[in-house]
Amino acid sequence: MNLQIIVGSTRVGRRSLQFSKWIEKTAKENKNLNVELVDLIDYDLPMFNEPVSPRYNPDRKLEGDVKKFLEKLAKGDAYVFVTPEYNHSLSGVLKNALDYIAYELDKKPAAVATHGSVGGARAAEHLKMILSECRAVIVPINLHFNHFIDSNIDEEGNLIKDLKELAYGPHTTVNTMLEELTWYGQALKTAREQ
Repeated sequence: MNLQIIVGSTRVGRRSLQFSKWIEKTAKENKNLNVELVDLIDYDLPMFNEPVSPRYNPDRKLEGDVKKFLEKLAKGDAYVFVTPEYNHSLSGVLKNALDYIAYELDKKPAAVATHGSVGGARAAEHLKMILSECRAVIVPINLHFNHFIDSNIDEEGNLIKDLKELAYGPHTTVNTMLEELTWYGQALKTAREQ
């Protein structure tokens, strides 16, 4: 099963990349998952301004990085969308990327991983609503990182030992989220293929 972890921030000094790398490392421990980090910084997506909603435009012509991004997204079977919380919501660059989606996430599971004030809880609520409108299936377990990323996850995505050993800490939550995502991913992939 192809799992994509979407890095939803392109800001200078972003912490979402470290956070995403930790999720990626943890996911790669599951041999049933083909894990790929998809970083929005690699796609120069202009501000969405198409005259017709992507789902209702039979004459839509995709070009450049928009085409490249949507083709990449379509290859996923399951997703983790990572975003910091900016001004009580998700990042603008992630919202813009999601506005381009037509059917790429249709009947595929998505989990939300947020960080920032109150673990990015308000960003998570907004992101779940948007992903639902993108026709993704939101898994019940999501990840909210309440700790300072710089002092708890290194540049390579390693979680510090103290947090790894907490019985109900982030390591437990990320594994539970990935188990749910795998279950939903396999079930929905089977259903889509039928």
